[in-house]
Amino acid sequence: MKNLLLGILLYFFGQLFVWFQTNGQFLWPWAKKNPFIIAMAFGGITTYMFILGTKYIASHYGGLLWPGRFIGFSTGVVIFAGLTYWLLGEGINLKTAVSLMLAIVVIIIQIFWK
Repeated sequence: MKNLLLGILLYFFGQLFVWFQTNGQFLWPWAKKNPFIIAMAFGGITTYMFILGTKYIASHYGGLLWPGRFIGFSTGVVIFAGLTYWLLGEGINLKTAVSLMLAIVVIIIQIFWK
């Protein structure tokens, strides 16, 4: 369970970094003018988080990659929705709310369905 939690935590932080890399341009003029610098400064560490997250989650599931893929995708949906709502003020309509619930259900399925 330790590997699973560590992998999810790494995916969580990786998704945070990706959100700021791709959407920082809508928050800060400097980020909009310097996308290459942002990509170079954060791209390596972000990729490393995903590599390690995949390693730990695959280890938890006996080498299987699909559970990590679903967890990674779903954490990305949750992080994106939360940060976009909080920092950019983009509302959550019914379609987005249902998609968020489905993403959370996917994570729960991957963690608890044996």
